[in-house]
Amino acid sequence: MPDPIRFFWFIPTHGDGSYLGSSTGERQPDFPYFRQIAQAADRLGYEGVLLPTGQNCEEGWIIATGLATATERLKFLVAVRPGVTLPSFTARQVSALDRLSNGRLLLNVVVGGNPVELAGDGVFLPHDERYAQAGEYLTILRGLLAGETVSFEGKHYRIEAGRLDQPPGQRPHPPLYIGGSSEAGQELAAEQVDTYLTWGEPPAQVAEKIAAVRRRAAAKGRTLRFGIRLHFIVRETEAEAWTAADRLISKVSDEQIAVAQARFLKQMDSVGQRRMSELIQNGRGNLVVAPNLWAGLGLVRNGAGTALVGTPEQVAERLREYQEAGIELVIGSGYPHLEEAYRVAELLFPALGIDTRRRTLSETVSNEFTVGFHGASQVAAG
Repeated sequence: MPDPIRFFWFIPTHGDGSYLGSSTGERQPDFPYFRQIAQAADRLGYEGVLLPTGQNCEEGWIIATGLATATERLKFLVAVRPGVTLPSFTARQVSALDRLSNGRLLLNVVVGGNPVELAGDGVFLPHDERYAQAGEYLTILRGLLAGETVSFEGKHYRIEAGRLDQPPGQRPHPPLYIGGSSEAGQELAAEQVDTYLTWGEPPAQVAEKIAAVRRRAAAKGRTLRFGIRLHFIVRETEAEAWTAADRLISKVSDEQIAVAQARFLKQMDSVGQRRMSELIQNGRGNLVVAPNLWAGLGLVRNGAGTALVGTPEQVAERLREYQEAGIELVIGSGYPHLEEAYRVAELLFPALGIDTRRRTLSETVSNEFTVGFHGASQVAAG
């Protein structure tokens, strides 16, 4: 039996709600709500959380800093942005937050797949050149975090005798993650990072991608770990799960779908986004793209657009298929994120063998939840 899969959750710093395509049940992206989700994830046994990045998100470094002071064990996967920030400045941010959080920082390398948004940040490089820039950026960043005095002159960066006086808590540096379906993205992953991430494509496609990245890494004498980004709709019965999936997109109009898909096609040069969009070529017609894998979110959501839908046993079986392909980490989410964090932990984690138990009063005190079980002796005594 493989080890239980590692499980992260997601902080929706761009907003949250009960229905896609509608303001009904919408929740404002404010810090008290982010804190609720993070503290729930911390208590429920999630290993970490992903903080997204982009024009429509609250700044992840600021949010992670606040959440680190409100949690105990939770790790924070925060974006570093080649081209948007300088590697020397990022090194100081990384070092400070890693020490502040007692070594709970993880780094998500985000090159960006939307040239329109990137232009607003002053980045005008074509797709593959952005990955070349990221390679230089990471070379400098890793050297600084490792305590080296760095002098570097490349096409995109020049630095002379750069150094970091305050090192991070994790040595040589916090682990590096990256997602990228293009050949340029896979090559950068093989050269520089520790964990390669993919969006939730069908297991066969994920297996092909992992095999390709492994070959590239092996050619450089390296090995990588692999993770997947998925949404979850887990219920006690399959019928309940599919009803919840249908409800989530029940307010999405055909016009909204057309507008969203046109925007993705026109604005984005992300290979991963193209692969997500290919899963929904028939619109609402056929959204089940593999057993229990539903592409309904991708109708209007960019990025990760698929969810595993079903009972705990069904979803656990699908995750085991991804594990067989090489996946060790899941970064999950669900709408709304607070309630779904509880559902996934309470329903799915036991089926995955993830032990989240903490000793509570209910283990020693008889109440309406323990009648007939470990409280039986207290009931009898009373």
